[in-house]
Amino acid sequence: MVTVKMLKPYYVKTEEKYIRIILAYQYFSIIMNKKVYQFIPVKSTEVRINRKTKKIENVDDVFAFQKGKEVLTISMSQLISIPGFLEMLHRIAESYYLPEDSQEVSEQQKALDQLIAEMEYENVRRLIDKAIDNDDKETFLELTSALNNQ
Repeated sequence: MVTVKMLKPYYVKTEEKYIRIILAYQYFSIIMNKKVYQFIPVKSTEVRINRKTKKIENVDDVFAFQKGKEVLTISMSQLISIPGFLEMLHRIAESYYLPEDSQEVSEQQKALDQLIAEMEYENVRRLIDKAIDNDDKETFLELTSALNNQ
């Protein structure tokens, strides 16, 4: 059973599409068979996460860990299966993720609000016409007052 003892980025670099979590010796270690292995930067040295989808892009990369003269290599796909590894990564990266398309949602909401307002306005105008047809002065005055307040 492999567990992550420590995962701290050496530094985090953001690009337009990716968050690059750069790893270094003494900042990343795992425990395997009750032995602590330190990350060594001889193979892959970073985790690349898509800023929009929040998915790890370099799943085929291989990372090396060392304890004394013993060196282990573990692929990113194996690291992903370690309990807590993804949570640690996402905690590190969360402030760098791109916001959800909130601007697009707000534009859609504005358009929807405008459409509803237009429909309500047209409905009041139809009710005013109906009040005129029925010679209902009281309803006519209420509706015209409501129309002026919109």
